[in-house]
Amino acid sequence: MMEDQLLKAVDAIHVATVFEDCVDQLAILGRIMPTSFEFRSDAAEMVRNEIDQLVEGQLHLEQRFQTAMEGKVEAQGGTKNTAKVKAAQQEVRQVGGDLKNSTHVFGRSLRQNPLTPDNIQKIQEDRGFVEAVMTRTMAELAQNRSFEALVEAVKAAKQRKASLQNTIQKEEDGRKRVKLLHKQIQDVRVEKESELQQRNEMISHLKDQLQEMKAKSNMEGKYIKKCAEVAVAQTQKRCMLSEKELKDEIEKLQNKIDEENRANAEIESYLRAHTADLTKKQEYWMEKFEKDKDAKQHELDVLKASKAKDLERLQELTKLYKEYEQVVVEDRIEKEKARRKLEQEAIELRACIKLQAWWRGVMVRKGFGPFAKKKKGKKGKKGKKGKKGK
Repeated sequence: MMEDQLLKAVDAIHVATVFEDCVDQLAILGRIMPTSFEFRSDAAEMVRNEIDQLVEGQLHLEQRFQTAMEGKVEAQGGTKNTAKVKAAQQEVRQVGGDLKNSTHVFGRSLRQNPLTPDNIQKIQEDRGFVEAVMTRTMAELAQNRSFEALVEAVKAAKQRKASLQNTIQKEEDGRKRVKLLHKQIQDVRVEKESELQQRNEMISHLKDQLQEMKAKSNMEGKYIKKCAEVAVAQTQKRCMLSEKELKDEIEKLQNKIDEENRANAEIESYLRAHTADLTKKQEYWMEKFEKDKDAKQHELDVLKASKAKDLERLQELTKLYKEYEQVVVEDRIEKEKARRKLEQEAIELRACIKLQAWWRGVMVRKGFGPFAKKKKGKKGKKGKKGKKGK
């Protein structure tokens, strides 16, 4: 959850940065754009440059689309990696959408004249609208991490466009209705005037009918002749203009072909030189690879031999260590037994000494053995006996 929130915050910061850059670019574009290009001497050159840029962009997108289609075919036929196939399909869809949008923009640019004041004013209004919407969206992204302002602006633009279309439709219907009413009034007026004129001019019309027919025939002949001459002149003018345009187009295409041939020759020369350089580098690196591989193989063999010797030495040392360890353990056991024996003998010696001291004290106190009291003479003994008898 924390990672998702962090990713959303990073995405919001990135989108806010992109919006801020777009707002700055739109503001700068609004200040540097002129009101009209009609009276500039290089207006036609600007239009040609813009068309050249559109054509180059269209060609680049077509090449990208062709490359994406080839990659898709290779991904579907050469491998069964689903992720790679999906990536190729997604790339084809993305490039196809870009190509479709570019074609639409290219066609619209060819149909419209970008140098008129109306177009410049419309561009300024659209730029101001986009700048305001992106400014509000950027502020909302910075504060609330949402883009409701952008959604509302899109909805408002759609509603405004629908309302404008309804108004245009209503205006067209009203114009048709007014035109129809004007036509009806005109018809009624013409009908009434014609009736009045017919009544007033019937006699003169019948008298002058022959002269009018002759004059009309002459006038129609002259009119048809002039119309034919004008049509022929217009057709010749159009053919001349078309021929001039086709010549200019042929010259442009020839220049582009020359540029493409020159660029192709330079690219081929560069690729040949680069291929030769890469071939030399490949030979050098292959030779270096073989030498390094042999050296590393020799080092590996030496290390394997050293490892075998070290392993054998380790086994010997392990065996010797176990023997020494067994000797040390047995020595410690013997020492422990000797220590316990000495401690037991010391304890027994102290006990014997204490016992002898106690017995000697008892003998001294009781007068046993060599510590007994010396006996008195027999007289004394007898008297003692006599006393005992009594």
